[in-house]
Amino acid sequence: MEPDLFTAAAEERAEKDPAASPLAVRMRPRSLDEVVGQRHLLRPGSPLRRLVGEGRRGPAGPSSVILWGPPGTGKTTLAYVVSQATDKRFVELSAITAGVKEVRAVIDGARRSSGAYGKETVLFLDEIHRFSKAQQDSLLPAVENRWVTLIAATTENPYFSVISPLLSRSLLLTLEPLTEEDVRGLVRRAVTDERGLAGSVRLTEDAEEHLLRIAGGDARRALTALEAGAGAALAQGQEEVSLSVLEEAVDRAAVAYDRDGDQHYDVASALIKSIRGSDVDAALHYLARMIEAGEDPRFIARRLMISASEDIGMADPTALQTAVAAAQAVAMIGFPEARITLSHATIALALAPKSNSAVTAIDAALADVRAGLAGPVPAHLRDSHYQGAKKLGHGQGYQYPHDLPGGIAAQQYAPDAVDGKRYYTPTRHGAEARCAEVLERIRERLADRP
Repeated sequence: MEPDLFTAAAEERAEKDPAASPLAVRMRPRSLDEVVGQRHLLRPGSPLRRLVGEGRRGPAGPSSVILWGPPGTGKTTLAYVVSQATDKRFVELSAITAGVKEVRAVIDGARRSSGAYGKETVLFLDEIHRFSKAQQDSLLPAVENRWVTLIAATTENPYFSVISPLLSRSLLLTLEPLTEEDVRGLVRRAVTDERGLAGSVRLTEDAEEHLLRIAGGDARRALTALEAGAGAALAQGQEEVSLSVLEEAVDRAAVAYDRDGDQHYDVASALIKSIRGSDVDAALHYLARMIEAGEDPRFIARRLMISASEDIGMADPTALQTAVAAAQAVAMIGFPEARITLSHATIALALAPKSNSAVTAIDAALADVRAGLAGPVPAHLRDSHYQGAKKLGHGQGYQYPHDLPGGIAAQQYAPDAVDGKRYYTPTRHGAEARCAEVLERIRERLADRP
C-alpha cells in the first residue's frame, strides 16, 4: 500500500528538513493554480475557488465537499490547498484506521478552536466509502452546523457508498484521471523545481515515457518512481536517469507498447483474437501487456464487451452479462484492483463456447435492408391503437400468440419482400445447440399458416 503523503508526520518532516520529505510532499501545490489537471473544477467562480475565498462577493462557498476520483488524481492535494488558502486548521483522518471516536474528537476540537481562537477546521476524511452507515451518520451534526468544513474523498461511486443524508448536504465534485500530458508536466517541473530535484539529474526521453506508462495517470506514483530513479542515478555518480536506471530503480521492465501507434491496436487485436481462439494464456499475456503499459481499463472493458457478443453470442448468452458487469466494476474501482476484474472477464470469455451467429445474422439483415428489400409492414401487424386505424384495416386479422397453444401464432410477420428469409443460423456450440432445436420447431410452426 502506498504511504499517505499528507499526514501530519509528513508535514512536520517537510517543515524541519524539506530534503528529507518525499518528493511528492515537496512538490505539493501551494495554491489552486499549481494543481495539475482538474481544469473543470478550477475555473473562475467554481465551488472550489469560492471555498478558498476567491470571489467573495458571490454566494458563499459550500460547507461540505465530496471528491470522487481515481487514486493519485489530487483529492488529498485539493483538501490541503483549501486549508492553506483559507488559513483554516487542517485535520486528516483515514476511514481505514479511524472510527466514530476519532471523528467526535476532531469535531469537539473544531468547536473549541472556533470558539476560543475563531479558527475554523477543515476535516479531510480519506476513503469515506470504508465508513459504515453509523460512522457516516456521526458526521451529520458537524456538517449541518458547519462546525467543520468536511472534505471527503472516495474512489468508489458515492451514490452507492455514501449515505443519502450526507450526500444531499455535500457538493459532489468528480475528479477526472490525469492525462499523460498532465503527469508529464508535473514530472518535468519536479526535475527542475527547487522544491524538487533542482536540476540535479536529467531524465532521458525513453525513461520519461516509461515513467508515464508505469504512473498510469497517478501523480504520486509518477513522483515516487522519479525519486527512486533519481536516487539510483546519483548513487551511481550519474546525472542522467536512463531507462535502464529507472527500470532497475522501480523493478519493472519497460513494455514495448505505444498507446497512440500500431502497438496499441496490434496488442488489442491480439487480445481479442486470442479470446476468439480460446487460448486463455495468450489472452492473459496480452491483457497483462495492456495493463502494464498503462492502458485505460475502460478501453479494455469495452473490447471485452464487443467480444462477448461478436465471438460468443448465443453460445453462452451470459458472456455479455459478465463483460458488462466487468466494465461497470472497472469504472467503479479503477486500477490496481480492476486488473482482477479484467482477468476474470478475459478468462471467462476465452473459455466460453464460441459463436458468431449474432454478427452474421444482423449483417445479413442489414445487407437486405440496404439493398432495398423492405416493403410495408403487413396490415395485421400495424398499430391499431389510434382513432381511425380500423378504417384503414390496421390490426385486422392479427392473432394474439398468448391465446394460442404453445404461444406461437402461424401468421406472416416479415414484409413480403423478405418473407421466408433466414438470417439467423445457429451453431451447435454451447447453449446455442438448444436454440437451434427450438428454432427449428418454431420455424416449422410459423410456416404452417393458411
